[in-house]
Order: sequence, then C-alpha cells, then structure tokens
Amino acid sequence: MRCVACDHSKSERRNSLPLSKRARIEIYIPERETSNYAVLESVFEQEFLHTFGGCTVIRNIKGMYLGSDDKTDVEPVSLVYSDTPFDFEENFDAIEQYTEELRAAALEASEEESILIVVHEIYHSL
Repeated sequence: MRCVACDHSKSERRNSLPLSKRARIEIYIPERETSNYAVLESVFEQEFLHTFGGCTVIRNIKGMYLGSDDKTDVEPVSLVYSDTPFDFEENFDAIEQYTEELRAAALEASEEESILIVVHEIYHSL
C-alpha cells in the first residue's frame, strides 16, 4: 500500500526552499532541591525566549557520570535549548563568547564545578 502523505511530501520537496543552517545552544542544568537552581533554569528560559524567540525545556533527564571514587553517580538533569538564527560557522566567535557568558553566569549562581553547554550546527527545513 502506498503512502499518500509520502507521495505528497516528495512533490513538496521539489518545490521547497533549501535547508537553513543554524546554531543550537543547549544548557544542561542539574535538578537540585535548592531554589537557586530553579531560578537559574528560569533565567535561562527567559534569556532564550527573549534573545531567540523561544526555547525548549526537557526535565528529569537521567544524567550519569563517574565520581572521583569511580562510583557511578546518577542525577536528574534539565535541558534548556534554543535554536539561534545564526549560521554556526559564520558566527562562531560571537556564539563562543555568548556561551562563555552563559557558563560564567551559571557557575556564579550555582554550586557546580562545571555546567555543560553544548553548541552544534543544525539544519531547519523552512
């Protein structure tokens, strides 16, 4: 049986615009009981909302790492991410500076030794 939606999307692809290259910024925030972590997550949500027009938040992700004692530590983590309107390669220096400012703010507001911030190139179909 043929998929009518698949046939339709094939014809649409021939008429569509090319993919748009963008940079995605992701911040992984440990979920802690203290209120400053909830505030930190909210601040990043508002930052991405007002800077890039929106963000996505995924809570209660299972984070695992090896502690200094070689035991596995497991903790819930929230992911806050946003797709920027900027080309990753053309704006690398500005994106790097922006993420360093985000990291510095996160470290100042938390009790963490490090905060994982990831930037990667993605492609949007517009």
